[in-house]
Amino acid sequence: MSLINILKKKNKKLLFTTPSHGQKFFIFNKFRQFYKYDISETDAYNPEEALYRAEKQASTIYGTNYTKFLTNGSTSGIIASILACTKPHDKVLVWKNAHPCHHNAIKLANCTPIYYEIEEVNDWGIPGAVNPDDVKKLLSENNIKAIIITSPSYEGIVSDITKIKKICNEYNCYLIVDEAHGALYPFSDNLPESAVKIADFTVQSLHKTAGGLNPTALLHSNCKINPEHALSLINTTSPSYPLLASIEATINYLKSKKGCKAIENLINEINNLKLECKNNVEFYGDDPLKILIKKEGLSGEKLSEILFDKYNIEDEKTNKFSTMLLCGIGTTHNQLQRLTKALKNIS
Repeated sequence: MSLINILKKKNKKLLFTTPSHGQKFFIFNKFRQFYKYDISETDAYNPEEALYRAEKQASTIYGTNYTKFLTNGSTSGIIASILACTKPHDKVLVWKNAHPCHHNAIKLANCTPIYYEIEEVNDWGIPGAVNPDDVKKLLSENNIKAIIITSPSYEGIVSDITKIKKICNEYNCYLIVDEAHGALYPFSDNLPESAVKIADFTVQSLHKTAGGLNPTALLHSNCKINPEHALSLINTTSPSYPLLASIEATINYLKSKKGCKAIENLINEINNLKLECKNNVEFYGDDPLKILIKKEGLSGEKLSEILFDKYNIEDEKTNKFSTMLLCGIGTTHNQLQRLTKALKNIS
């Protein structure tokens, strides 16, 4: 099947997957006619200045020194962060099983990787939080220039970024946080604390939970380094202005009263689901937007299969112990009600 036909085919499954707009939630409605807004630098008066102003406004909203719009996903933000703060042959601390872009960033910067381990959470089949004591030990034994931490994890486990940052300061080490799945954190006190104002560099994906289009993302710098030059080394000179405009629109929505209310309503709905279903399934994790569940007597794969085949519900990720359903700004009341009913009926 061609890509065009895949897009034309109507998806009849109830999606708890990325992108979180679920093909029905439009923050930037004019993307229905995407091509009308696909311009180059010569088609409009000084679009670079408009982008500069939008990024400057975003840095004010997030409270950062610099916030850059990314149209090549969080991957480009991770790579630019490493390029910005290291020199060839510097050592970079990274998780062995991290996202490929972490390892690729180190390779592209011609740096040397030093690996740390993460313990698995018993009976859930997922990695736990990064241990600050392990970080301190490795930093004390090696002359490490930067460390990359993923928080929250794919499954919603949050590490103690504040404590890790204090350790990094002791050893003059830059802290880069892959917060791809935490783009809503800065906009609600009922979500885990964001790394945006703590880490030296924080990368967020807008398409995972914040309703943005694939592959829009943000790179925040909270140190003196402006990542502009590093981004210029890897980015196209022909950026997509529709995507850039969608980033601006997404941030404006998230900080608005309407957007903040939508986030709080979503959190409340998920909390209600967990209360209603606590006697049917077990829940785990730090991030309420990640519904990580397991059912006694069922493997994660079997639970996923039942949800898919019997209830038309597709999860985001599963393993032999548990399955995870991703929620975001596009997750509706009706979707969560259907999921609640399914979880209560599973035996």
